[in-house]
Amino acid sequence: MKSLITTLLILCTVSIQLSAQTEDEQMLRKIFDEALTNSKCYSNLRSLCKDVGPRLSGSEGADKAVVWGEKVLRDIADTVWLQDVMVPHWVRGEKETCALITEDETIPLAISALGSSIGTGEAGITAEVVEVFSLDQIEKLGEENLKGKIVFFNRPMEARLINTFDAYSGCVDQRSSGARTAAPFGALAVLVRSMNLRDDNLPHTGVQRYGDDTKKIPAVAISTNGAKQLSRSLRNDPNLKVYINLSCKNNPDKLSYNVVADIIGSDYPDEIILVSGHLDSWDLGEGAHDDGAGTVHSIEVLSLMRQLDIRPKHTIRCVLYMNEENGPNGAKKYAAESKEKGWKHAAALESDRGGFSPRGFSFDGAGDINKKLLKYVEQWEELFAPYGVHQFDIGFGGVDIGLLKDQNVPLIGFVPDSQRYFDFHHAKNDVFEAVNKRELELGAATITSLIYLLDKYGVKIEAN
Repeated sequence: MKSLITTLLILCTVSIQLSAQTEDEQMLRKIFDEALTNSKCYSNLRSLCKDVGPRLSGSEGADKAVVWGEKVLRDIADTVWLQDVMVPHWVRGEKETCALITEDETIPLAISALGSSIGTGEAGITAEVVEVFSLDQIEKLGEENLKGKIVFFNRPMEARLINTFDAYSGCVDQRSSGARTAAPFGALAVLVRSMNLRDDNLPHTGVQRYGDDTKKIPAVAISTNGAKQLSRSLRNDPNLKVYINLSCKNNPDKLSYNVVADIIGSDYPDEIILVSGHLDSWDLGEGAHDDGAGTVHSIEVLSLMRQLDIRPKHTIRCVLYMNEENGPNGAKKYAAESKEKGWKHAAALESDRGGFSPRGFSFDGAGDINKKLLKYVEQWEELFAPYGVHQFDIGFGGVDIGLLKDQNVPLIGFVPDSQRYFDFHHAKNDVFEAVNKRELELGAATITSLIYLLDKYGVKIEAN
């Protein structure tokens, strides 16, 4: 009898598990069907890119984006509110000129100022160029070789790395730290090869930071084609000069806002599952992939839940952060208020890697939270497999949610295919037309599906 009861209990448990799995399969199918037929994320992206446009922190476009985000979210969320935050207000200016000067000719080079760079003054800067491939070379060359020169950082992204974000990480230090590294040795300016695997004439901007006690010098991105041309010319004539003229400037910080929206949970209203992207963008393009895609992905999670009448147990919070690109002051403000008010985040997800085909998720967190979270989510791999979503790894969650790490929040980064991302990253071709509608919708469905499962089954993960 005892054996029979045990067998019946096992069969009952298996039956319940199979029933739950079937129910989850059906729900994910509904989410994907709805996203691929009735999603608003592509039209929202069109509006954000075309009606609002570039959204650099402190700009008129960023102000319009806050109004836009609040309006869109009010139609789908229970509550929407603005979280005030002071942000940098850097202005590129109209003049961005660069030319290679030889004995025979003057050759224009495609450049863009790096974020927070100072201008050159009306006369510009004309000087000889020293080509380097690492920050370490600066100290080795010293003042005797660098004083009065323009330093040209020409380390390319590593094409052999399959994960292009690894390639980006391997060379972005020359962009972020090149100016502050070269300035103490008397360099007049820095030119930095664009973070791009493709050969083209599009300079890719991005943030660079001056040291607190370091003299500020102009910092400029040069296109990959321009970098190759300059490098070849230097081999032929080591004494050639380059002319740079920038009119950018840093204005006082300006008041802006994170846009925050909640669908209140039915069972655990005080436990938050956060989904997020950043509302700001660089000013060269329309910020379609970076991070218009993440913005509309996050909005779409709430929208799909409403459309499918999914009643979440936990509060699902959408945060559109301001000032990720040259901050991240919005994330700092949110994390500080979270700590002050004791907000409990069951998990936080960020989409900030473009609107390409979904591949999976990366998991992060303090202590061993990342490993526990990965193991927990791996139980749903079979549910995602029919949609080509198969990558579940320990890795980076995101810049904005990363500031919640010390509050022991499980962090999740959405991972789309990365091969084309840096063709557009921080460049003027990052426009609405560069985003594929179906890929964007698949990303929204993938994120919504994970949020649905996390909400249904809960996330009880703590660091050891």
